[in-house]
Amino acid sequence: MFTGIVEEIGEVVGVRESAEVVVLTVRGRTVTSDARHGDSIAVNGVCLTVVDPDGSTDGTFTVELVPETLKRSSLSAVATGAQVNLERAVPVTGRLGGHIVQGHVDGVATLLSRTPGERSDELRFSLPPELARYVVEKGSIAVDGVSLTVAGVTSDSFVVALIPTTLSHTTLGLREVGDTVNLEADVVAKYVERLAAGYVGGDRPAGAVTVGEEARAR
Repeated sequence: MFTGIVEEIGEVVGVRESAEVVVLTVRGRTVTSDARHGDSIAVNGVCLTVVDPDGSTDGTFTVELVPETLKRSSLSAVATGAQVNLERAVPVTGRLGGHIVQGHVDGVATLLSRTPGERSDELRFSLPPELARYVVEKGSIAVDGVSLTVAGVTSDSFVVALIPTTLSHTTLGLREVGDTVNLEADVVAKYVERLAAGYVGGDRPAGAVTVGEEARAR
């Protein structure tokens, strides 16, 4: 898992197609300092596996994008020279500085507006209908792998406020209106919805017992 605290901005230095798989080579000096074959690195919020047989030996790492990843994320349009947010998987002894981020992108959004402030910016993004129920004011959301707090939300958009550090240390400081980003909703909200479904008239999880059934059993 990840925390949504971006470690560095990397650069895509190679894009190659092989059958249905797209192979990316990314440069990132910090995340490759201890990268080994099989390690997980989040690229713009997408959890990807290092496939270099000997790990990183030159400050770059290689990952493979399968059709599911290409379909669900903005990485399908990534090109050589693109800047990307990078974060290594958090160690068990690490700090949870942001929120629980799996690196499993739920969908993509479009930057609708950008309102600069004296030291911070407010960004409004579109909100896909299937994700709207998971986004609440003051809740957490990952945008291109960056853990952010929702400052405002409507039925079809949400707003985040970026502090100077986020603007300078992530690609969100470079995003322009019309750009697409990866979204990952708070996994806790998704689990709560699934578990509660059997108690509010939805599909009941396997083995779940309602309060009424429990009382009758007694």
